Amino acid sequence: MAAFRISSDPIDPAELVRALGHARAGACVTFEGWVRDHNDGRTVQRLDYQAYAPLAQSEGEHIIDEVHERFAIVEACCVHRAGTLAIGDLAVWVGVSAAHRGAAFDACCYIIDEVKKRVPIWKNEHYADSESAWLHPDNKPIV
Repeated sequence: MAAFRISSDPIDPAELVRALGHARAGACVTFEGWVRDHNDGRTVQRLDYQAYAPLAQSEGEHIIDEVHERFAIVEACCVHRAGTLAIGDLAVWVGVSAAHRGAAFDACCYIIDEVKKRVPIWKNEHYADSESAWLHPDNKPIV
């Protein structure tokens, strides 16, 4: 399993959790980011994610390497979708296994925060009023 990847296919959390299992791990923490039906007072119909794959892959792998250096973890993985996603679809998944829950929680938070800041993945929200908008990582429209 790749520790970081961009996927055009749906994410299978059960498969990813199994891949994090290890005899040294006593905890597994996961985060799931789903497509919601609203943002900033507007009704969202779907999202389109685009990524600059070579840089996204490289930066994502660098983030995973960092968590191994900074936290006492066993395994870490992050998968982010690209393409068109419907309401309720799983857009991003992060999982971390560690001997203890604290390290797993901290590493999981670090991964999602750094992915949002550093990995070149862009989100285009499509609204019920037929407009769409590209968003900053803080979910505010780019104007």
